[in-house]
Amino acid sequence: MAIVSSNYDHYTRWQRNQYMGKDYVYAGFPWIFYNKWVQTANKLIAGIPEEGATDLELGYIGIGYAFRALIYLDMARMYEYLPCKATKAQSAEGKDVTGLSVPIVTEKTTEEEAKNNPRANHDQMFDFILSDLNKAEELIVNSNIRNHVIPDIYVVYGLKARLYLWAASYMDEIGATSGTDVYVSETLAAETAQTLYAKAEEYAHKATEGPYTPTTKEQWLNTATGFNSPTDAWMLGSQQVKENDVVQSGIINWTSWACNETSYGYAAAGPMSMVGKSFYERIFDTDFRKLSWVAPEAKKKLRRQNTFVDPSFEELDEYVSLKFRPGMANFTDYQVGSATAYPMMRVEEMYFIEAEAAAHQDPLRGKDLVEDFMRKYRYDSYACIPTDEDGVVEEIIFQKRVELWGEGQTFFDVKRLNYSVTRNYEDTNFYPNAAINTDGRPAWMNFVIVRTEEANNAGVKGWNNPDPSDRE
Repeated sequence: MAIVSSNYDHYTRWQRNQYMGKDYVYAGFPWIFYNKWVQTANKLIAGIPEEGATDLELGYIGIGYAFRALIYLDMARMYEYLPCKATKAQSAEGKDVTGLSVPIVTEKTTEEEAKNNPRANHDQMFDFILSDLNKAEELIVNSNIRNHVIPDIYVVYGLKARLYLWAASYMDEIGATSGTDVYVSETLAAETAQTLYAKAEEYAHKATEGPYTPTTKEQWLNTATGFNSPTDAWMLGSQQVKENDVVQSGIINWTSWACNETSYGYAAAGPMSMVGKSFYERIFDTDFRKLSWVAPEAKKKLRRQNTFVDPSFEELDEYVSLKFRPGMANFTDYQVGSATAYPMMRVEEMYFIEAEAAAHQDPLRGKDLVEDFMRKYRYDSYACIPTDEDGVVEEIIFQKRVELWGEGQTFFDVKRLNYSVTRNYEDTNFYPNAAINTDGRPAWMNFVIVRTEEANNAGVKGWNNPDPSDRE
């Protein structure tokens, strides 16, 4: 995202890649929150003994495993060190950290074990997450809960698709094992990148066979419910209600930052999220998703198609996001406008995973799949022009980025595929200190573990990722 420059922007340091090392609070935020979620999932799994559990209780245990897998897959992809041009694959103490992610903590981990718990290598983490997802797949069918905030069997399939795609890309670039740990996954040892891509394709397709259907144009552009209320496309999401502390705070919530059409909150104070200009210009004008952002004055036809929750927002800056609307289009009362939901997994992602995984095996098959999706659900004149593997994959990823902009998945794809980030170009709308260009994956995508973990866990001390601050 490009951001309208403002002193109210809490995320400035991330945008500028400053103070990302272990000694700063910015490394602490994701570490603290993700590990709290791990603890919550572990308490659920431990709280219901599987032996003697009723079918319904088995379903709850399955939900716990699904959530834990989701959390660790996010952490693995954020903290796993992958090679980049800007830093060496070494800790400050000179140890090779390639492929190392985070320590694994389960419901059975004792306090003493946690005090000397090394970072898992790629194989260990893959096996752990796959084991959790296999348990989830076995048990979650017993759950009678059907709503967008609790995972079901199709979310488990979706998580398996994400997992296999991550593992396949790693195998493509680095190989089956890495890091200093001697652990070698028997599962991965028997796989190739191609077989892993095939499994990613298989599970992504299984996820599309559930009760979920892609977002329509009307749902996408609805000023009252657009991306603030679940639709049939949402496989998993988070829901804030009026009584939640984050909503009652008025400003410390999703809508406060993600929605630019409010009279309250942080975005309203200045740091509005924008799409990068070059990214926006690549999107075809016939693609209704382009209306997710305020069209520039030069694009008069598109500008006339932009819709706003209130005429007072028609003067928003060019390229500012209109994707995430305030609840019930209420832009003045935070108790209504901030009581919204946001998606964590949409079925559209599965179509793009299926197409990308297919393209790695057979570019023309991947080309056919992305064209089928785009023509059926986005605009009927779409054509995927490249025919080679790299070109088809890049086009699929671009369309996936358009589809899921602001939903948290692009980071993982850019890192996984070793793509460059380009923000500094003629007439860029990234403010100067954030207009960074990289050669391959950015150094900042290898998250650093906060120093408090080093202080309390001897297994991590000396094995941290290199500080990416101020590096491209």
